[in-house]
Amino acid sequence: MSAIEQCRSAALGGHVERCEDCGHSRIAYNSCRNRHCPKCQGAAATDWLAARETDLLPVGYFHVVFTLPAEIAPIAYQNKAIVYDLLFRTAAETLLTIAPTGQARGLKAHDPKHLGARIGATAVLHTWGSAMTHHPHVHMIVPGGGISLDGTRWVRCKPGFLLPVRVLSRLFRRLFLAALADAHAAGRLAFFGDIAGLCRREAFAAHLAPLRRKDWFVYAKPPFAGPEAVLSYLARYTHRVAISNRRLIALDERGVTFRYKDYRRNGQARYRTVTLGADEFIRRFLLHLLPKGFHRIRHCGLLASAGCKANIVRAKELIAGPMPQAEQPVAQDTTDPDATIDHRPPCPCCGGRMIIVELFAPGGAPRGPPSAGAGIRV
Repeated sequence: MSAIEQCRSAALGGHVERCEDCGHSRIAYNSCRNRHCPKCQGAAATDWLAARETDLLPVGYFHVVFTLPAEIAPIAYQNKAIVYDLLFRTAAETLLTIAPTGQARGLKAHDPKHLGARIGATAVLHTWGSAMTHHPHVHMIVPGGGISLDGTRWVRCKPGFLLPVRVLSRLFRRLFLAALADAHAAGRLAFFGDIAGLCRREAFAAHLAPLRRKDWFVYAKPPFAGPEAVLSYLARYTHRVAISNRRLIALDERGVTFRYKDYRRNGQARYRTVTLGADEFIRRFLLHLLPKGFHRIRHCGLLASAGCKANIVRAKELIAGPMPQAEQPVAQDTTDPDATIDHRPPCPCCGGRMIIVELFAPGGAPRGPPSAGAGIRV
């Protein structure tokens, strides 16, 4: 919270920029670079997506969502690192088990509904619903096909169909509950407050028993319209936490008002607004802070880090299709080999390039205001 409060303010220091063309000057304050900050993720998302462009395949991509039931959410909140990791692992194992062989309850290996190929996926953890409530789920972007088991050809999905979601749901449920029970038996889970009683083995087993008969939500959306649409979609999911600034409407004595979607409604009635007291708004936001060092973006199967580059090259050879030519970013005018893309906004007067002419330390201030009303928070 301290990082977000101080983000892009004088408390973190900053610099003075001046336009190379017209001489217009302005003050820009430093960002906190906290990964949970709504204001600091734009540049990170842009850089991450640019790095992923070379990994795109010229095939349709599917959007798959694995969601934990509401009964698991309190356990997940009190054991974030363990339960979220299990969510990642079991969702990935479900996909990577069903796609090659179809070996799972209700689907045999010779069933034509299984793909018969090794696939890959990029998974992104989300822990929130649109109203910032606690709702753990994983979004997965999956190429529409995979490399055959003998490695000699590319196996394409049927049009608009990846894998049977009912089979995915049942295997995901079985794998996750088994892994969660093992974690409890090993004493890796902690319980307090309203669910403190779940520390007892009998109470925990009774809590999970109804979930073994409940349908777990797994969603698979038809493929995107080309690789470019995948990048556009990923930009909304990879580096966003709980809420973006554009959804905020007002802050007054009543509290914080923001837009959200009510998925139980259809049409325009789905788009609604809600006002929360400041303390409740902050509480809901803090629900979604991740443990230090926890990776919320992961890759599995063909896209796993160990063999990703080799697998991408092999997949492109087998697909033998034209690849989209990504535009190369314009390099900065600098001799620093580690320099990154310049994300500074252009000059508001003439559109020219802004250069840094002065730095000032945290808590400090520039020697003099460069122009009236020049201070900005970007």
